[in-house]
Amino acid sequence: MGKTLDNIYKHQSLAYKYFLYLVSVALIVFFFPKGGKFKYEFQKGKPWQYENLYAPFDFSIKKTDEELLLEQQSIKSKKLDYYNYDEKVYDEVLEEYSNSFNRVFSSSGYTTEQRTQLFAIGEKILDSIYQNGFIDEEILSDQIFLLKENRGIITSRNTIVTSSNAQEKLGQLLRSYNLGNSRGRLTKLIGSVLKTNLSYNRSLSDKALEEELSKISFTRGNVTEGKLIVAKGEVVEAENLKILNSLKSEYESELWRGNNYYFILLGYIILVALVLIMLLLFLKRYRSEIFNNNNKVTFIFVNLLLMVFATTLMVKNNDSYVYVVPLCILPLILKNFFDARLGLFVHVLTVLILGFVVPNSFEYIFLQIIAGIVTILTASELYKRANLFISVGQITLIYIVGYFAFHAIHEGNLENIEWVLFGIFVLNGLLTLFAQPLIYIYEKIFGLISDVSLLELSDTNSKLLKELSDKAPGTFHHSLQVANLAEAAANEIGANAMLVRVGALYHDIGKMNKPAFFTENQVTNVNPHDELPPRESAKIIIDHVIEGIEIARKNNLPDRIIDFLRTHHGTSLVFYFFKKQQELEENVDENDFRYPGPIPFSKETAILMMSDAIEAASKSLKNPTFTIIDEFVEKIVSGQMKANQFLNANITLKEIEMVKKVLKHKLTNIYHLRVEYPD
Repeated sequence: MGKTLDNIYKHQSLAYKYFLYLVSVALIVFFFPKGGKFKYEFQKGKPWQYENLYAPFDFSIKKTDEELLLEQQSIKSKKLDYYNYDEKVYDEVLEEYSNSFNRVFSSSGYTTEQRTQLFAIGEKILDSIYQNGFIDEEILSDQIFLLKENRGIITSRNTIVTSSNAQEKLGQLLRSYNLGNSRGRLTKLIGSVLKTNLSYNRSLSDKALEEELSKISFTRGNVTEGKLIVAKGEVVEAENLKILNSLKSEYESELWRGNNYYFILLGYIILVALVLIMLLLFLKRYRSEIFNNNNKVTFIFVNLLLMVFATTLMVKNNDSYVYVVPLCILPLILKNFFDARLGLFVHVLTVLILGFVVPNSFEYIFLQIIAGIVTILTASELYKRANLFISVGQITLIYIVGYFAFHAIHEGNLENIEWVLFGIFVLNGLLTLFAQPLIYIYEKIFGLISDVSLLELSDTNSKLLKELSDKAPGTFHHSLQVANLAEAAANEIGANAMLVRVGALYHDIGKMNKPAFFTENQVTNVNPHDELPPRESAKIIIDHVIEGIEIARKNNLPDRIIDFLRTHHGTSLVFYFFKKQQELEENVDENDFRYPGPIPFSKETAILMMSDAIEAASKSLKNPTFTIIDEFVEKIVSGQMKANQFLNANITLKEIEMVKKVLKHKLTNIYHLRVEYPD
């Protein structure tokens, strides 16, 4: 049992990767759209490249979205609107008319017979107006359904009196009577008593429209089993294109049902598993430092999953907007945190996974891979704001040009271009700009470090470097010199120059606690080590590494920078005090005079070790010449190699030679050496 637990503990990192791998496969397959994949690829205007295709089963020919839209618009234009007729209003209008009539047409001005005649005319006119009702608002439908006396009447819009045509209607009705001067009074009286007695019944109108729309058939005709759909070499267009799209839709929906479900699911699992296993194998083979770091592996998988989820979600809701998903954020971020090759590799694998579910998969894969390559080639030094905008502009241009080319191939002309897609590509570019804040978020979540953060840390006016400059000015100057040497060497061999520069600036911050014990900070001839035994002096020198790590953690420096503090002396010997101790006693334990390590484990940390040792020791050179500097650099680096300090660093002998060459050249410039001419 104990051995089993030990094995589990030893292999917990690998077990975590297996777990992450299985969970990722399961999540991707789970979020895939549930549907089979049509086994034929076809494009409008292109010849059918397969054998004659016969209908494998009976299916209906589906109408296109344009056809359905036209039918819906036709129904909406002919729809019947429902209006409620309120009979009580007419009674109220008659009563008010009767009361007002006696005031307007008094007995002093008219005879009883005239008043009776005028009153009857007014009643007839009101009856005519309210025969189908009166309403304030305009009626848009040609015909309406009038709900009157518990029955429905279909009537024309022209029979309804509205506030806009009421005066015209009154004029027409009154002109048929010879009223003389009384016409104006009667017109004004009737106009004053008119009240709306029609109201729009929205619920019934909407329900009736829904019923009519629900009657629309989504199909137009059927294809029987065995019927020839398209012959080999026949151009796919017009009618056979609609039939092929209908067969594809029916095939993909039918294929997912019954026992086929499990086989399709198995197929998806195998394909996704193959893609993700390629990612892990690539990391193990070519990026072992990343593979061994579960945090970084998780970061890569999380980004891949986010892109897959966002795209599949868009495909499920509206696949017309699939290009809105800013897929180029993935290589942009991975290149920023790791390297271009890894960023492009992960991007291509992600696109391959999405190729299973997106429409027009060849077109999608082609455009996304080209856009990813452009991202890798153009996106550099993201800490310079203009670079990101330039890169995003080029990515957007690639999408637009690529779509234009595919449209020209498919259509054979420039007609029917979907201009909305250009807006989608621009929106994609704008969303890609979100990479900048996303990088900051990832730094905080996963503890990674980007070039933007490195640029901020390299500012010599930062709090920690200002403190180093105040407390240990000699060490600060030494750090600047080492940073210049290391940066030049890193550029020569293709290492991360920004990272090694920042590491060099902070590598000796532990000397702030006891600056006087380090020669570069001693401004007088008094050396505090003269008063201490060699073993204690060595401990003070060695402790600057541990104390530096503590200061770095207290000031929240990233782990990748702290690595430089831990490794810049490796497990080397504090030789001077070791020799002094040997003068005092014979048997001296070397471990008391060795730095705790670890030894450098990257090109950058190895470069810093060489640059630090050479810059510090170069202060002891007197009257240096080309020969002296050459031998001096060779001696120090050779000593470090003999001590196996670069055993874990992925730096080659050729690269070490290149670093030495740069350091010699830089030292020559520092000491202003010129060619020695013969006498």
